[in-house]
Amino acid sequence: MKYVALTSCPTGIAHTYMAAEQLVKTGKKLGHQVKVETQGSMGVEDELSARDIEEADAVIIACDLPVIGRERFDGKKILEVPVQEALKNAAGIFEKAAAL
Repeated sequence: MKYVALTSCPTGIAHTYMAAEQLVKTGKKLGHQVKVETQGSMGVEDELSARDIEEADAVIIACDLPVIGRERFDGKKILEVPVQEALKNAAGIFEKAAAL
């Protein structure tokens, strides 16, 4: 499957990027294509394109803050989880997202 994801944490430093890395690593291991946008202390990085979003089977939002540009995902299947879940149970996130 093909996923896009967003990650952010309150400080926008370590957990934002660690969660993004874990989602990409786990997704690849499970045979998925995953592209992650981070919304951290450096602002929005690796911004998802309209095409990325359109082609995605689902959106994973692993954020502890409001999402910047959330309207981009209107009409998509969305799974929202705390950023800590992306760190501790990324495989479970993909299982839940596939069931949407």
